[in-house]
Amino acid sequence: MLYAEDDKLVFRFDDHLLWIQPWGENALRVRATKLASMPTEAWALLELKSDRPIIKIEENKDSSISNGKIRATVSRRGKITIYNHKGAKLLEEYARHRRDPKDPKCSALEIEARELRPILGGDFHLTMRFESLDPQEKIFGMGQYQQPFLNLKGADIELAHRNSQASIPFALSSLGYGFLWNNPAIGRAVLGTNTMSFEAYSTKVLDYWVVAGDSPAEIEEAYSRATGYVPMMPEYGLGFWQCKLRYWNQEQLLDVAREYKRRNVPLDLIVIDFFHWKHQGEWSFDPEFWPDPDAMIQELQAMNVELMVSIWPTVETASSNYAEMLEQGLLIRHDRGLRIAMQCDADITHFDATNPSARAFVWSKAKQNYYDKGIKVFWLDEAEPEYSIYDFDIYRYHAGSNLQIGNIFPKEYARGFYEGMRAAGQSNIVNLLRCAWAGSQKYGALVWSGDIASSWTSFRNQLAAGLNMGLAGIPWWTTDIGGFHGGDPDDTGFRELFTRWFQWGTFCPVMRLHGDREPKPENQPTATGSNNEIWSYGEEVYSICKKYIGMREQLRDYTRTLMKEAHEKGTPVMRTLFYEFPDDPRAWTVETEYLFGSKYLVVPVFAAGQRSMTAYLPAGASWKVWGGQEIHEGGQEVQVACPIETMPVFVRV
Repeated sequence: MLYAEDDKLVFRFDDHLLWIQPWGENALRVRATKLASMPTEAWALLELKSDRPIIKIEENKDSSISNGKIRATVSRRGKITIYNHKGAKLLEEYARHRRDPKDPKCSALEIEARELRPILGGDFHLTMRFESLDPQEKIFGMGQYQQPFLNLKGADIELAHRNSQASIPFALSSLGYGFLWNNPAIGRAVLGTNTMSFEAYSTKVLDYWVVAGDSPAEIEEAYSRATGYVPMMPEYGLGFWQCKLRYWNQEQLLDVAREYKRRNVPLDLIVIDFFHWKHQGEWSFDPEFWPDPDAMIQELQAMNVELMVSIWPTVETASSNYAEMLEQGLLIRHDRGLRIAMQCDADITHFDATNPSARAFVWSKAKQNYYDKGIKVFWLDEAEPEYSIYDFDIYRYHAGSNLQIGNIFPKEYARGFYEGMRAAGQSNIVNLLRCAWAGSQKYGALVWSGDIASSWTSFRNQLAAGLNMGLAGIPWWTTDIGGFHGGDPDDTGFRELFTRWFQWGTFCPVMRLHGDREPKPENQPTATGSNNEIWSYGEEVYSICKKYIGMREQLRDYTRTLMKEAHEKGTPVMRTLFYEFPDDPRAWTVETEYLFGSKYLVVPVFAAGQRSMTAYLPAGASWKVWGGQEIHEGGQEVQVACPIETMPVFVRV
């Protein structure tokens, strides 16, 4: 049965209820359930005003709903096909059954497009299947995965968070659509060349949002309107950030900041990493090592250096807050086994970020012990959250089981601090997180790529991660310059890798140095690592780093305009070539270059010993090397030198 209800096209058959309704300009939201009524959670989506759709119900024909540039048809047996305003097919459900003998794809296979398979005694295992309309289609976004591929067509993707993996299920297609899997359940996406499918292992409802657009920018901006914009980046987010695992006491940290000032090297922010506390779950300085944080903060402020402190969501039984949090139900639950989510210097569990009372409790401690002292930026680490064993079906949150809703944890973690800081009067808010979900950006989430290896292959992976994060709606992104695990500052091979990573970091949304450097004590993962300041790598590397920090300062006004674009339109700061040059077919295939904003074409050096390389210059613009005079027309490859002192950057002219 097909009928119109308010602004919705509705299909009902037996226990299956389907809604299609406009959700913003040129977009539709599709929901289906086998429950008695449609669940009402918005998840990643904001409430958006839309023009009245055009709904056509015709007997013995497909019914349709149109909203601007997008139109969906529904057959008499419920099959959905989605088109753009030019009549091009964008998405078609993959159904192979005999419900409609007149369907050209009628089949005895008995495969449903929208399969809500009951879990005995529980909810549903959902599989949503689409035809793969074009094997040459290119798909981007979907968050951060540790692999080198920018184009995800053909990929099998886990819809779950892990340390260095962030599932943000928004896909941008070369066919001219954007698709948000608006479901925070643990699951899987297969973007195959035969079929495409999205799974949720436990859920009550199918929920996705699809938008049509004539350019990647139009699609991305529509998605940002639907899920929210980042705040305006504060001024201290535009320069260089210094960090390491870890400055272990107050005087050591101050000595590093003083040395940057003595050397006249610009420094915007310095970081106090984890285990500056006595026990996990106390969210306060250990006075043995940080005896006078007020004086420390005042001295840093006098140097115009902002201080960031690490927050972990972990709570150990020795914490002075554990008993109260347990009594008030502020910790995550464990459906079986011991109440241990992770082992890191103690047996620990996590506060429940999906619980508003837990968010308020943790913020109250952070406000009392950090914020009220003048600390205005936080490192919300372990944001996935991380488990020692990723048995996703063990854990249960205030908002539901981990299998059902677990992927919203980092978004709610960011939300707790963002709302607390807003209530305290702060406006331009940025906090560093190791994970995100769709919509995290509106809570000031700057995501970094986690605990990655200090290797050339890992370095290469970060470019794909950063570009796809931008397309997934997270314009603020960064990485550990030099990688996290390993890397000895005295090793000549690592010094080359570090130099190339540092050069690239200059042209990331946030320029941030961090890592756990060797040598360090064995079997002591939380102990302080070796030195990780720019003068720790020898004079040659130091001079290169100082030069690139100077370049970042030259870019400050320009970077501020990029942050304004991200704030106002959702535009990625790091951009794929096709984002700026969608009419250049080659721009859709280049995966080792990108644009910092619209002006600078960045060509990172991803191989040891490389001193010359080929760069592709996108068609539709003219280019010259940073600091050079010769102008090259776009649409061609050029050979460019890359001595160790220089990473190739072209300027659009």
